[in-house]
Amino acid sequence: MSASFPVTRHVRAANNDFAMPAPDPALTRRAAADAVIFDDAGRILLQHRADFDMWGLPGGSIEAGETLNDAIVREVKEESGLDVEVVKLIGAYSEPEYTTTRYPDGNVVHYVSLTLECRVTGGSLRPQRGESKAVQFFDTHDLPEPLLRDHLPRIRDALARREAAFIR
Repeated sequence: MSASFPVTRHVRAANNDFAMPAPDPALTRRAAADAVIFDDAGRILLQHRADFDMWGLPGGSIEAGETLNDAIVREVKEESGLDVEVVKLIGAYSEPEYTTTRYPDGNVVHYVSLTLECRVTGGSLRPQRGESKAVQFFDTHDLPEPLLRDHLPRIRDALARREAAFIR
């Protein structure tokens, strides 16, 4: 039986038998987290990303050894200066059309993105060098342009204020 994707090397298990094929980065999905943060006026926090020169939700990859909660707390702090705690899961997103990203350096990354509503617990709102050109709360009916296209469904889902998480 042949594999459904090209396998170029295998990883040796501790008992010296061959184990699962080594992951191919071009075929592997990465876990990511995005934060939806509302202020007391119901406005949503967006960052003007330094890498894409576009607005979007704060967030990023979940690093090896990190929990989902740890990742979103770290990403929000790195990008906005705010300390947050997770309130609830808004949705899990895996549709390739909205989770495949081509970075300015040409790398293409396929994500499974988990979007979490978070509440501010401290810190001060300020853009972080290398991460964000700006961070600002926006009226949800007057979002800035250009806005990352793949973040629109996540923002719409957050605005639905549904108790159950979306799976898309």
